[in-house]
Amino acid sequence: MDRENADWLAGLKSEGEQREAALRDLREILMRILPRALSRWMEPGDPHFAPFLEDVAQETLLRVLDRLETFEGRSKFTTWVYTIAIRIALSELRLRKWKEASLEYLESGMEPGSMPYKRFTDDQPNPESSMARRKAVQQVMKAIEEALTPRQRTAMVAVIIEGVPLTVVADRLDTNRNALYKLMHDARLKLKQHLESEGHPPEELLKIFKD
Repeated sequence: MDRENADWLAGLKSEGEQREAALRDLREILMRILPRALSRWMEPGDPHFAPFLEDVAQETLLRVLDRLETFEGRSKFTTWVYTIAIRIALSELRLRKWKEASLEYLESGMEPGSMPYKRFTDDQPNPESSMARRKAVQQVMKAIEEALTPRQRTAMVAVIIEGVPLTVVADRLDTNRNALYKLMHDARLKLKQHLESEGHPPEELLKIFKD
């Protein structure tokens, strides 16, 4: 399995046994190095750990085959593959986490006085900019409470503030992605109009949620 980048690419781009051999070698590497990496987020003793490891390795191999042309050779091929595997694992773990969340949990972020904006204000370089950013977030949160319907508030807080995956929010709201996009589009328009009516620059205020 001591291959150079060019050897990996040649093997995986070939057909038949040569390709299968490269895939087996790559899978063996993943199954050797991923357990320790994934143990940071999941206990190896968890009965779901081994199946999860298998799923990540399999999905990684498929992703690698699909993206071979994007490998630029700036690092070892196996390092590139490992990075893909970790991203897949974290994405899946994050999705599983939110699938366990109830609609009541998503809506709890809209309780008066409990708007979750801490993560938008902690990384500022000085107190003045931090205070200005916090004030901007508070203005947007106030607009969310005053201008949006309960359903729009739930969607906006879940997706924009909490970072819940769209598929999870759509499922919790018993809708589909297209309808959710429309719901959020309408909500953003309402927010802009409300902020403008209050004398606040909507584009500047809403930009903080894209950082």
